[in-house]
Amino acid sequence: MSATLVEVERLVKHYPGGGGLFGPRRPPVKAVDGVSFHVAPGETLGLVGESGSGKSTIGRAVLRLEPPTAGTVRFEGHDLATLDAAALRALRRRMQIVFQDPFGSLNPRRTIGDSIAEGLVIHRLAASSALSGRVAELLAEVGLDPSYAGRYPHEFSGGQRQRIGIARALAVEPRFIVCDEPVSALDVSVQAQVLNLLLDLRERRGLAYLFIAHDLAVVRQVAHRVAVMYLGTIVEIGPARTVISTPRHPYTQALVSAVPSPDPSTSRARIVLEGDPPSPSAPPPGCPFAPRCFHPARDARCTSERPVLRVVADREVACHYAES
Repeated sequence: MSATLVEVERLVKHYPGGGGLFGPRRPPVKAVDGVSFHVAPGETLGLVGESGSGKSTIGRAVLRLEPPTAGTVRFEGHDLATLDAAALRALRRRMQIVFQDPFGSLNPRRTIGDSIAEGLVIHRLAASSALSGRVAELLAEVGLDPSYAGRYPHEFSGGQRQRIGIARALAVEPRFIVCDEPVSALDVSVQAQVLNLLLDLRERRGLAYLFIAHDLAVVRQVAHRVAVMYLGTIVEIGPARTVISTPRHPYTQALVSAVPSPDPSTSRARIVLEGDPPSPSAPPPGCPFAPRCFHPARDARCTSERPVLRVVADREVACHYAES
């Protein structure tokens, strides 16, 4: 994991606030506000945070499904913003996405075989005579019967549909997959099966994942490193085991305290945050977490000076008092 496959620098994504004409214009929504990270070949970076923190927006911006407002995304050394449509399409086959909703991401009017084969046809990766055989191989690889290729999405369970989505992503031989909450819509027993499949594919194919989730217990099973997001920024990033076992940022501490532990003797006291996250269209000055922070050292500096990510022990933390 020494080389860098995906490199994101100061990524920004703002959405227009609306209004105007007969009323005042509202300020832009700062969904992602200056995020930087990298993913190495074969590595899984977990991206966690509560709803509205900007996780899914980052995943879509990294793949240029949505154009970023500012910042740089490099894949295999290529700056995606500088590529024309043809070059971007050629590169895009090596970076794919598995969506959260396994039903909404599949065309209900197409058989699953046609959906899986679409990428093969677009990128000319298989001759017409070989398409059905390749689709059968992909279905078998994700644990489904190849005879299912002629069926439609509504004939499958949620877990099976997610396996179909994974097979579709694998069809074009990617190196990097954005997993956008891939198990959050599934039953707990099915979650474990899909997670095991993703881990097995990572080992066999050497895949790199950006694994987006709100559940730290899930991320702990699959990620090498974890980045914790709050209000469009990364507040802590480092090795998954150490960040989860010894969180330094107060927000990470609150998230970890909510993770159930199978051993009651090792469970943490639950930290209940007061209030709601600030609006992304009007973030507070200073630290974005300051209005809800419970750190004993919290002072005027926290509400006036925005902390930047800095090295603390074995990870980076955006907190003025991470050492205490």
